[in-house]
Amino acid sequence: MAGGTPGEARAAHEGVLRRQSARESSARTYARALPIVPVRARGLTIEGADGRRYLDCLSGAGTLALGHNHPVVLEAIRRVLDSGAPLSVLDLATPVKDAFVTELFRTLPPGLADRSRVQFCGPAGTDAVEAALKLVRTATGRTGILAFTGAYHGMTAGALAASGGAPDVQVARLPYPQDYRCPFGVGGPHGAELAARWTESLLDDPKSGVPLPAGMILEPVQGEGGVIPAPDDWLRRMRRLTADRSIPLIADEIQTGVGRTGAFWAVDHSGVTPDVMVLSKAIGGSLPLAVIVYRDDLDVWQPGAHAGTFRGNQLAMAAGTATLAYVRENALAERAAALGTRMLTRLAELTHAFPCVGDVRGRGLMIGVELVNPDADHTASHPAPLAGDVGDIGGAGVVADAGAGGMGDPSGPVARPEPARTPYPAAPELAAAVQRECLQRGLIVELGGRHASVVRLLPPLTISDEQATAVLDRLTDAVAAAARHHEPHGPHQQREPCPAQHAG
Repeated sequence: MAGGTPGEARAAHEGVLRRQSARESSARTYARALPIVPVRARGLTIEGADGRRYLDCLSGAGTLALGHNHPVVLEAIRRVLDSGAPLSVLDLATPVKDAFVTELFRTLPPGLADRSRVQFCGPAGTDAVEAALKLVRTATGRTGILAFTGAYHGMTAGALAASGGAPDVQVARLPYPQDYRCPFGVGGPHGAELAARWTESLLDDPKSGVPLPAGMILEPVQGEGGVIPAPDDWLRRMRRLTADRSIPLIADEIQTGVGRTGAFWAVDHSGVTPDVMVLSKAIGGSLPLAVIVYRDDLDVWQPGAHAGTFRGNQLAMAAGTATLAYVRENALAERAAALGTRMLTRLAELTHAFPCVGDVRGRGLMIGVELVNPDADHTASHPAPLAGDVGDIGGAGVVADAGAGGMGDPSGPVARPEPARTPYPAAPELAAAVQRECLQRGLIVELGGRHASVVRLLPPLTISDEQATAVLDRLTDAVAAAARHHEPHGPHQQREPCPAQHAG
């Protein structure tokens, strides 16, 4: 389609977009902000029908761990096609499925791999979330679910009810710790401690209005919530709280899995072994695949308790096996950790140069840049910090030597909380402008966060150093251009930087 004269290519491109707008649902999303027509792709690069080339840091919303059309993925698909194997087999056993499960179990956190069961779900991650919720409700005989502010678990009814954008209350909502927009106005280890204390109090207070739940579901790094990594100590605290009360812990690793955050699974950073893991996106090697993996003692549901026609996709299993093995054998998680740290370090410089860059954060190759409005009155948009020290909250708190993102040893001395940071209001229009400026420079990025004010980078794990530099150059140039066009009162003075959060 990209052949012919530039004018013909442009006309074909515009025709496809025009017909899409006329025919497709108003619920379409990415197509609105990214008016491109991909016709060819390899690795990080996409070529559009108009002949333009783009660096793709959307990666199918994190699906493409190895980028577009990686040779090992294409070869795995060809082998299945050439073998004459059936392409869809419901839940029947096949050599292709057996190889996938073997490779998947090889990567699981210690303590889970040797006592796991796997359930193949419908091909979307949201169906796997539904399966996980059904599983823990069946296993415990309870119904309630604990979930977190800012969460995103999918668009079906149960998954949406546990997400931050739920239209009504069907789960108990807990505070997810974060530094820049801490719900308690303090951030850091003290904010994480407050979040943990709130959760513990809710579970143990007989008058909290929250009975013992069937499970807790969380993302080790919130993606759609704005690229917010959970502090490792806080995650270990959630594991202890749930284990002590026989509450199954569900880790949603749909976007964070397969090396994305600098460990094969994001829970590996903290050493936490969840009871249930929800997996999709990258595990299918760019093709639709979703599973839950869980402790064998939870496997109490009846045959047919969760089913689906398209849970036997042989091409996706073959592509997934190739992807999992390639990431493992080539240490791409470690590569993501190192490269992600370098990228975050350079992006943190944007907080020096541009007052509209409020925060830079992420883990591995899951990176977010939050755009803010530095001209607004930010004191009214954020809660006042809580007074007093951690000892005022009823027990031990942050110790003096607590590390970044940690909550310290509760047996140690109590430290005063860190000085509060009051963030500027989110700037979704500015973030959208940055996204447009990126596209003009041949860079595809996604927006996320509470107010769609976070520019997100999800490059493939195979991105080279040179490509990473090109991505950062284009993003920096786009931020500069958008900032120039959106300065209502002229240039601002430089300000103190906000360092990258949980880098690497």
